[in-house]
Amino acid sequence: MLVESVPNVSEGRRLDVVERLADALTGVSGAHLLDRTSDASHNRSVFTVAGEHEAVLAGLEAMVGLAIDEIDMEAQEGEHPRIGAVDVVPFVPLGDTTMDQCVELARAFGSRVAARWELPVYLYAQAAIRADRVRLADVRRGQYEGLKTEIAQHGRQPDLGPARMHPSAGAIAVGARPFLIAWNINLETDDVELAKRIARRVRESGGGLPRVQANGFRVEEPERGHPVRAQVSMNLLDFQTTPLWRTWDAVVGLAAEDGIRAAESELIGLAPLAAFLDVADHAGAPTDAPVEVRLAAAADAIRLRDFSPQMALELRLAAASERR
Repeated sequence: MLVESVPNVSEGRRLDVVERLADALTGVSGAHLLDRTSDASHNRSVFTVAGEHEAVLAGLEAMVGLAIDEIDMEAQEGEHPRIGAVDVVPFVPLGDTTMDQCVELARAFGSRVAARWELPVYLYAQAAIRADRVRLADVRRGQYEGLKTEIAQHGRQPDLGPARMHPSAGAIAVGARPFLIAWNINLETDDVELAKRIARRVRESGGGLPRVQANGFRVEEPERGHPVRAQVSMNLLDFQTTPLWRTWDAVVGLAAEDGIRAAESELIGLAPLAAFLDVADHAGAPTDAPVEVRLAAAADAIRLRDFSPQMALELRLAAASERR
C-alpha cells in the first residue's frame, strides 16, 4: 500500500535535532522524505514522507523514539498549537490505497507507540472513534498545558495509552485523512490582530470558506528583511471544495479592506499536482502548455514563495523514486 504521512514535530529551532529526525524517518529503505519545513516562530517542523506502508510505519516509529529523547515539552514554546513532541501523525492514501486502509494503519500505529512508550494517543479525523475528536482543533483544545491538567478527566482521556501525559513528550494525535494543504499568506503589515480578524472570517467555523481552517500569527523573518509580519495560516482540508485560488482571493480581498496587501504565500510541505493545475486554469494559463509552465503560472498567481515544480507531490515522489 502506498501512503503519505506528514508528521508535525514540536521543534523548529534546533536544526541539528530536526536533521536527526529526518534521518530517522529515512533510515528505512523505501521511505522517501519528500519535503521538510522548519519554522522558528512556530517552533515546529513538518515532514512529508511517502512510500510503501511498512517502510513509512518503520520510519515514523524511529522518528517518534528520537523525538521522545530529544524534545522536552516542559521547556518547549512557540506560536503553533501542540500537545506533544510529535504533535500529529496523519496517514494519507496515495495511488490505489483506500481511506479504510489508512484508518487501519493509523489505529495500528497509535496502538504500537502507545504500548512501546506509554504515550497517550488521540485518534482523529477519519481514524477517530469518537465524534468529538474528528477535528484536530478539538483534540488540541487547551494545548499541552491544558491537556496536562485535564487528561485524566472524563471526556479527555486518550483513546490509547495511559490517561497521563508522557513526562517529557506529552501526547500525540494520530489520524487518517484526505490530502491537506498547509498554506500561509504573509501580509505587508505587522498587525497580527488584522491577520486574526481575517482568519476568523475565512475559516469555515466562522461562516467563511468550507473545509478551511485558519488562524492569525506573528512571524519573524529578519533573514528575509522582515523583522515582523502578520500571517494568515491555513489548512485546506479539501482543495476540490475550496481551491487555493479562492482562498487567496478571499484573504487578499479582506486585507484590502484595511488597505493592506498580501506580500506572498508559503506552502508548508507539498500539494497535489491537481491543486496547482486548478490555480493555473483559473489564472488563464494555456491548457496545452508544458506542466512546468502551468505550475509556474499558478505559483505567480498566488505569489508562492521559493517556487519549484517539485512542490507538486507527484513530481517530488517520482524524482525521489528515481534517485533510489
